[in-house]
Amino acid sequence: MFVYNAWYVAAFAADVAPGKTVGRKFLNKAVVLFRTEAGEIAALEDRCSHRAMPLSAGHVDGEVIRCCYHGVEFDKRGACTRIPNQARIPASANVRSYPVVEKDHLVWIWMGDPELADPDTIIDNPEHDDPAWTWRPYTFHVKADWQLIIDNIMDLTHVPYIHSRTIGGNPEQHYGADTQVEFDGRRVTLLRKMPNSVPPKSYIDAGGFTGRVDRWQEVRFEPRLGMTCRVNAGACDVGTGAYEGRRDNGFMLANNHFITPETETTSHYLWTICTTASPDSGVPATLFDQFFDTISEDEETLEAQQQRIDDDPARPFVGIASDGAVNQARRVLSNLHDAEKEGSPIAA
Repeated sequence: MFVYNAWYVAAFAADVAPGKTVGRKFLNKAVVLFRTEAGEIAALEDRCSHRAMPLSAGHVDGEVIRCCYHGVEFDKRGACTRIPNQARIPASANVRSYPVVEKDHLVWIWMGDPELADPDTIIDNPEHDDPAWTWRPYTFHVKADWQLIIDNIMDLTHVPYIHSRTIGGNPEQHYGADTQVEFDGRRVTLLRKMPNSVPPKSYIDAGGFTGRVDRWQEVRFEPRLGMTCRVNAGACDVGTGAYEGRRDNGFMLANNHFITPETETTSHYLWTICTTASPDSGVPATLFDQFFDTISEDEETLEAQQQRIDDDPARPFVGIASDGAVNQARRVLSNLHDAEKEGSPIAA
């Protein structure tokens, strides 16, 4: 199942360097990204109208991309601007372009009806430009359904098991956490508090904790602002005000997950890990490496799930008590999908 009328992250802005082409597939559509000499990013279908050569194999020259097969050129809007040795350019030579927006070091793409693409609705990621935060980007190609990735982020009770060597912690503390799921038809918010917890290794390394901590995890999913799960997490020494908003004495994390389907069973998983820990302490570098290991563990898990799903695609999942946020996130996506089919993309 795909939702077309939504913003997806196509790439990190730094990946689309001047003169470079980036060929990727989104929602089963081949797309080429490139940056013009003027610095603007364009997204076109990755197929020359002449003989179907991928434009991503071509060359960027100034404001156009040139097919490497016969030299046919296209501008950022997909208009064919030149066919060598031919004065007349038929309208059928044009290729499809997709709305793109560069914001907060991310390239967002809209794969649906371009008339509905409103850049003002794209979610902010302020940590990427805030000097108080240090961050690092990563890109994973995951051989799994994109909805499985969202499920994984919205259900953090897997953390002590899959991530026992990194950010895990005690399983009983995770399952016994004070958990709230808020749902208003458009947004799902998962709130978890784990007071008086034994901190996992990554938290000890990052925060220098010597005893127990008050730990929190907050996950927000609102696909109308971009197909993103934003995770705010961290810890403070026990009883120092973590749950009253006084968190300066500990450390904070912002983990931004950008999930973009490639096909029904493969996904682009881009994410950033951001922290308020001082770069001079060396903590962020250690923390970033540990979270890379964490997401690698997720990737392995998701691909193993997909293999078994492929063995028996019609077999349903059995629900358990911790599925609340997962079920609501799936409901949001299902509502958006159904609304598109009915021609009412703004319906909740």
